[in-house]
Amino acid sequence: MQIPFSSSPTSSLGIEWELALVDRGTRHLRGAATAILEEYHNKIGRDAEPRAKHELFESTIEVVTGVCDTVTEAKKDLLATVDLLADLAEPRGLALMCSGTHPLTRYDTQQISPDPRYASLMDRMQWIARRLLIFGVHVHVGVRSREKAIPIVNALAGYIPHFLALSASSPFWLGLDTGLASARSKLFESLPTAGLPYLLADWGQFEQLMATLVSSGTAETIRELWWDIRPHPNFGTVELRICDGLPTLLEVGAVAALTQCLVDRMDTQLDRGYTLPTPHRWVVQENKWRAARYGLAAEIVVDDRGATRSIRDEIVDLVDDLLPVARRLACTDELADVLHILDVGSSSERQRMAARRADGDLVAVVDTLLQEMEFRRPVR
Repeated sequence: MQIPFSSSPTSSLGIEWELALVDRGTRHLRGAATAILEEYHNKIGRDAEPRAKHELFESTIEVVTGVCDTVTEAKKDLLATVDLLADLAEPRGLALMCSGTHPLTRYDTQQISPDPRYASLMDRMQWIARRLLIFGVHVHVGVRSREKAIPIVNALAGYIPHFLALSASSPFWLGLDTGLASARSKLFESLPTAGLPYLLADWGQFEQLMATLVSSGTAETIRELWWDIRPHPNFGTVELRICDGLPTLLEVGAVAALTQCLVDRMDTQLDRGYTLPTPHRWVVQENKWRAARYGLAAEIVVDDRGATRSIRDEIVDLVDDLLPVARRLACTDELADVLHILDVGSSSERQRMAARRADGDLVAVVDTLLQEMEFRRPVR
């Protein structure tokens, strides 16, 4: 099975941001995506390229950018769509919000979007898919050839705990504190083609894998390979999918800058003849668990002898190391916002703080998330 790869000449950027539709009165999710998207299409014109689309549930709308050169451009692209959707949601008594999970709403109260693809997923996956009332942020970065895609996916796997700890925003599930920083990551990896990427040898092995999955009926297309990091042949990108839903535009920009800088540096290193490191699967799996459980308080494994180090210290060093790349890509401010997240705490930490201030009332958590979405930056 040959899979063409639409190589990108630069480290171009695309972002997907899954947003929740929240009833301002009850603070629960409410399905209205079809009605809002119909009005959205009328507003932008039927011939325009849409920047918003359905997701699995009617209470979710995914906002996407076009192909952007810089993080600043991508943020402006996102904001234009978010502002329009917010205007369309407001007369319906709805507001936009994002976190890895909704703190209160049960998945069995939510309507599935009217798309045959989602109906097929529900039929095949049953309860596993039904629980997926979760929200994420995906970042695409252009890669200059398909031969580089698999080595970059492998090397990026070593940074899964960094991205998960920074973005962790799902401590609550069905009205309960899960004890995790990211319950979403554990819910999502229950799908048979989700979770950690297979660390493959090259593009040929990726084609063999996809041929097996398609011929066996496990997956219809690459779209059903929901790895935490995956190559995206049609876009000519590597796609980082590990992040929980991020409540603010500042955090989305920070994660996008970190992703773009890392992929660009790896692409350049391959041009120079370097061999990128492929981490051991068991180390990546352990570190992902530690980030999901402890978030920014995690101590991750940093070598084969079992030595550990604070994920916060790892992230600080990584940002410092990537500053020259950020200058070249014009995203130094957004990369610096990674350190701002360390200062104010991840969303999971901020949500728990809001719950404590309200004596455990999770409505206050929803209110904080709504406020952060409006302010576009974290609120403590």
